Amino acid sequence: MKVSALIVDDEQPARDELAFLLKDLPDVEVMGQGKNGVEALNLIRELTPQVVFLDVQMPGLDGFGVIKKLLERKARLPFFVFVTAYDHYAVQAFEVNAIDYLLKPIARQRLEKAVARVRRELEGSEPAAQKLDRLVQLVEERPLPQKTKLLVKSGGRLVLVNSDDIIFASIEDGVITIVTRELEGQSNFRTVEELQGNLDPNNFWRVHRSFLVNINRIKEVVPWFKSSYQLKMDDRKQTEVPVSRAQTRRLRELLNL
Repeated sequence: MKVSALIVDDEQPARDELAFLLKDLPDVEVMGQGKNGVEALNLIRELTPQVVFLDVQMPGLDGFGVIKKLLERKARLPFFVFVTAYDHYAVQAFEVNAIDYLLKPIARQRLEKAVARVRRELEGSEPAAQKLDRLVQLVEERPLPQKTKLLVKSGGRLVLVNSDDIIFASIEDGVITIVTRELEGQSNFRTVEELQGNLDPNNFWRVHRSFLVNINRIKEVVPWFKSSYQLKMDDRKQTEVPVSRAQTRRLRELLNL
């Protein structure tokens, strides 16, 4: 008997890729797709899939939020295979549970392993709710380390970038651009606040509402008009990033100006 599946991811290309890979697995039937956490809740209720391939990070109601809502409603729960671009979720949470995870970009062999694990769980006896409850408890009680890699779209490719290699990030017209020495590309985060929350606060500083900089990659402090400053960064263009008036005091304290 085929395993009924639901795909939930806020990015259409990611959904298409996973659906394409699952189509080649004879024991899986994809019942539908959702693009956010709210749609996930509705589709789970309507379609009652056996397994949901659920993106961890989505705007609004994220993957963990979906789980919590279902647990609060005491709804009949499917199994979840989490899809994430960040391996620390897997190391810190998922691997200690019977629930599996997939790391983007998804490898076919890893997907086959996940489906096999789901099938074994479906044949098991421990209720899904009990396992999910343990997972949510683990995530809420144990602090996760800062993410070490971020997904950047550059030149038609999806590149995993070490956070330490990020020189600065900027936002314009709702699009976040990440700059390293090697590349410049778009982030899948929706806001600078969201990006900042996933980086080491000791290294990354919001110097302006539109700019987040790596303190260790500041090359020069350039005096500007009216006692303000700009930061010349260590990227190839030696970009000059403005420091807002609100952050000027912190800059002076940081560098003893």
